[in-house]
Amino acid sequence: MDAFPLYRPSNPEATATFRFLTRANARFGLALKSYQDLYNWSISHIDDFWGLVWDEMNVIGNKGDHVVNNAALPPANPAWFSDAKLNWAENMLQCRAAHTTALVQATEPTLDSPLPHLRRCSYAELYSLVADLVSALLHHGIKPGDRVASYSSNCIENVAACLATAALGGIWVSAAADFGSEGVLERFEQVQPKIIFAVDAVVYNQKLHAHLPKLSALLYGLSAKCNVLPKVIVIHTIPQPEDRTTWEKDWVSWDTFVAEGREHKLGQSSKGEIEWARLPFDTPLWILFSSGTTGRPKPIVHRAGGMLLQAKKEFNICADLQPDDVFFYYTTTGWMMWNFLVSGLSLGCTLILYDGSPLRDPSLLWKLVDDLGITIFGTSAKYLDQLSKNYRPRSHHKLTTLRHIYSTGSPLAPPLFDFVYEHIHPNVLLGSITGGTDICSLFAGMSSALPVYRGEIQCRMLGMAIESFSPTGACNSPDEAGELVCTKPFPCMPLGFWPLPGFGTDKDVESARTRFHQAYFSEFDGVWYHGDHIIITRSKSSNAGGVLMLGRSDGVLNPGGIRFGSSEIYDVLDLCFSGATAEHIIVDSLAVGQKTDGGIDERVVLFVKLPSGKILSAAFEQKIKSEIRARRSPRHVPARIIEVPDIPYTLNGKRVEVLVKKIINGAPLSIVNPATLSNPECLGFYGEISKTLRGEVV
Repeated sequence: MDAFPLYRPSNPEATATFRFLTRANARFGLALKSYQDLYNWSISHIDDFWGLVWDEMNVIGNKGDHVVNNAALPPANPAWFSDAKLNWAENMLQCRAAHTTALVQATEPTLDSPLPHLRRCSYAELYSLVADLVSALLHHGIKPGDRVASYSSNCIENVAACLATAALGGIWVSAAADFGSEGVLERFEQVQPKIIFAVDAVVYNQKLHAHLPKLSALLYGLSAKCNVLPKVIVIHTIPQPEDRTTWEKDWVSWDTFVAEGREHKLGQSSKGEIEWARLPFDTPLWILFSSGTTGRPKPIVHRAGGMLLQAKKEFNICADLQPDDVFFYYTTTGWMMWNFLVSGLSLGCTLILYDGSPLRDPSLLWKLVDDLGITIFGTSAKYLDQLSKNYRPRSHHKLTTLRHIYSTGSPLAPPLFDFVYEHIHPNVLLGSITGGTDICSLFAGMSSALPVYRGEIQCRMLGMAIESFSPTGACNSPDEAGELVCTKPFPCMPLGFWPLPGFGTDKDVESARTRFHQAYFSEFDGVWYHGDHIIITRSKSSNAGGVLMLGRSDGVLNPGGIRFGSSEIYDVLDLCFSGATAEHIIVDSLAVGQKTDGGIDERVVLFVKLPSGKILSAAFEQKIKSEIRARRSPRHVPARIIEVPDIPYTLNGKRVEVLVKKIINGAPLSIVNPATLSNPECLGFYGEISKTLRGEVV
């Protein structure tokens, strides 16, 4: 990586990270001086570290004496804070101020509504709304451990319903409105919610789309497959005439549901205080699902206390976010970044909720930055990549309030670091972050106390003992590529897959336990195996080494025994074949390995999508190979380069390398769950071309 940073904090010693370091020194008689010192202590004394996080972050609840067994290994999935009692939602709503905006809801314009109204909700209003919802949920019989689901857009009501569910000890389950009903059914049938919140319409690509037909299809499936008939609450959030002609007779409107709660006033003290269900630290908070691209989505159960402490550490200590920040993340309600964003309420800052397309009008989100004073802007690497091809925000907007830009979803290519600093903001902390649905938080990411280097995640996050392992299970030296593992337990480790003990038959619980162990603990002994291919860079003077993301381990390329990540190819293509000045343009690409020699070896196959009307000539193909050879190595050069009509993506905007790899190695298209993809129609091409490719390597 480059020796000189693109960004350097002006006064690292004044950051929250160093304030926390000072408190650790005072509490435990230490002499920590740097981020590296603090990181090393945080992973070698996980009990002291996480106990101090609780103490210093103003957690509401009873801590107790126990933190964790410092000698435990990740496969033990040890109990955390076993004496503690807390409530996640209570900690989200510490701020009750009437003059502080909690949520701003922005919706993509349509032809009929070119200037949609910005909806605002103060912390006082949000608290009152949550109190009414708690009462309504209790009135309908919801109790701790019951699942409450959402099939909704990113709106104020969705956040309030999540908070109310957690306030009484229920378990939140969310699916994005852009998911097909079949994909949602595969998720909800596993957890059998008692209530479903759903919007009646959504906006995308400047068009209004009715949502109730998908809701009806979901409900029919739940009734037919598992005899579940959840209560349905319909949210009318977009200002258009409300049409109830397609409603079932037992559906309830949001306003009626809230009014029921206001009338009964259940779960409230005589002074109107919510009677928070303070439950054990390891109480389930929400269930997130794996993508389910080639199999049934895995229901991952996250613990309330772990989600709270991780958010406190990431936002307060590492990122140094403040109550006056305005925090935006482009996300749907079916992606863990929605949960990540909502956890920002614990800061007392303002969250921006956006519903609609991010790129139909590329100026829209950056206009929101100026209009709303957004300071923290979160997005995906794919969004930045698409933006870089045709839009320069700094040329059209002031963007003076921006402090941080976060990117996740896939590795952020080095040229996109350049794009951010040249065309968005020259002095912003660009936090490339990585974690995943599995932990609903971060393994590596941002730190306001550290510089930003081109193409590199700033640091391993405090308390997350991640290493790079070789295929034999040995710990790699710095700058060696390997598998991302975590060698110590961490409080946001999932409780397991659903159903947990007490929530299903012995057979189903044991099956879930077995699948959970196979997913994270079967690859290497004694560690959490995450499935990313990474490099931990050599320590610099100020940090414990950054992280380079090379791709998913199950998508790692391995021709001739030389292992490398697909991002190493993508980086070359982004550098040489994108942008207005490039002689040849590649719109998108996907690199996978195809088995050869009876599975002993493999070759690299590169699929490229070109602009409309362009073709992959022999000269263009040779140019691609030459650039990859010159900038990487002869081993990186694809054996085959194939022009394709489209590259498949999940609904959350991730390339589906593993799926295409399976198809070109002979798996049938029937392994695909089309409900998990944004463009499943393109897979037919890969199914056909796989026959030719397999004929070549027989």
